[in-house]
Amino acid sequence: MSSADLSSIPLKQRLAARGYDGLTLLCLPAILFLLALFIYPFLYGLVLSFEPKQGGIFANYQRFFSDSFLYGTIGTTLWLALPVTIATLVLAIPIAFRVRLMKNQRLLTTILVVPITLGTVLVAEGLLNYLGPQGWFNRTLMTFGIISSPVKLLHNYWGVMLSLVITGFPFTFLLTLSYLSGIDPALEQAGATLGAGPWDRFKHILLPLLLPGLAITFCLSFVQAFSVFPSAVLLGAPSGPTRVISIAAYQAAFEEYDYSMASAVAMIMGVVQLTIVVLVLGVRGLFYRGPAGGGKG
Repeated sequence: MSSADLSSIPLKQRLAARGYDGLTLLCLPAILFLLALFIYPFLYGLVLSFEPKQGGIFANYQRFFSDSFLYGTIGTTLWLALPVTIATLVLAIPIAFRVRLMKNQRLLTTILVVPITLGTVLVAEGLLNYLGPQGWFNRTLMTFGIISSPVKLLHNYWGVMLSLVITGFPFTFLLTLSYLSGIDPALEQAGATLGAGPWDRFKHILLPLLLPGLAITFCLSFVQAFSVFPSAVLLGAPSGPTRVISIAAYQAAFEEYDYSMASAVAMIMGVVQLTIVVLVLGVRGLFYRGPAGGGKG
């Protein structure tokens, strides 16, 4: 077709022929939002991390990996995020299997949304009152003679972990329940008709169908737990066993006023998260990826 023939076709039709129609334009606000709030800050932080106050362009990264007080925060954060993610997932799976058969699912899910809406700071403040040396937990145990002195559950690893489990479990549970509810019940009924017991149906039917969704849930929960900051400060030991990588970034930015170093720490934090996510999604590809839904979901 010549250029003269193309000019006679309305612009709207030419764009529609290439896949650009009115529905495509609806994506523009989302794209602009993504560019403004995610892509641009990431690129700005990446460039800033290579502009240290002193030294070459890799000085910030050399400083991070040459100081055990800094690079040790990676292991500390992983030691918190991975167990919390696994614990919430292990708790969520059996409860989701039970709840999907209940009639009052909406009431229960509404109750579970409450910890999410409260936020980590308010949950941490509540744990300070409940689990402190003079809190109701220790007082109850001492009243019944179970313990003779208060159990130390705050300003250490366990305080931060409890907070992350409380705030992360509802999120993990709701995602798991949504994936489980999307599996066609007829598949499980067919297995029962063929003589498969409850464990066999779970192992050979439900679990393979659920694993891809659990992988996504694991990734989202892990990223949420890995970025822990308020809990680590309020309930942990920020300069000791719960000095996570987000605290290192905060100290570099607002205590040392070295925004370049803080950006480098944030980039390293992002790389670690991305590595774990890629590994989990890579393993997910080994399992069944076909349709699992039916009329329900």
